Amino acid sequence: MEAGIGIMGTKLGMMSYFDSKGQVIPVTIVGFREGNIVTQVKTEATDGYDAVQVGYRRVRDKKLTKPELGHLEKSGIIPLRHLQEFRLQSVEGFEPNQRLGLAELFNEGDLVDVSGTSIGKGFQGGIKRHNFKRGPMTHGSKSHRQLGSIGAGTTPGRVYPGKKMPGRMGGAKTKIRKLKVVKIDNELNVVMIKGAVPGKPGNLLRITPAKIVGKNIPKN
Repeated sequence: MEAGIGIMGTKLGMMSYFDSKGQVIPVTIVGFREGNIVTQVKTEATDGYDAVQVGYRRVRDKKLTKPELGHLEKSGIIPLRHLQEFRLQSVEGFEPNQRLGLAELFNEGDLVDVSGTSIGKGFQGGIKRHNFKRGPMTHGSKSHRQLGSIGAGTTPGRVYPGKKMPGRMGGAKTKIRKLKVVKIDNELNVVMIKGAVPGKPGNLLRITPAKIVGKNIPKN
């Protein structure tokens, strides 16, 4: 359940922003290509839950499959690369082919949750992946960056599931919560968000109002 309808954007990079007091704020620039159009409205009666499906980033027809094109053409919508759902408490006021504007949904100073795919780092060891400490580098030690013991011998005679070990790091869906919207530039169609967000420049981001239990999300 989301706190409100969100939009999708493209990460452009990071920079320093000077506010009115002269303080330096590290910000991420998020741009918006053509899209953020409501492609489907799901209701409790038709689908068993309330949600709004939004499409982002216009592409050529041949970039999509026939089922994808048929789904969009049903509502007379242009071909869009990304489709995502936003589950809401109420879907009143939304209709297919409705465009969602940045300025209509967010204001400067708002808190947002930003989701994306983190940068993949490949196969990494325990020190980089789980912040393990290394062993002594001198005095005859032969255990520098090794993992060490991964469990007892006869009992239990196995490695417990979930044991922190070397493996693939990054490249996973990540959400950074309660980031502040520093500035919205309607001319350039970009938004500046305080701090870092997942992924590298060019990655798809999902921006939603920050969930605050008791304020915009029910306690139960």
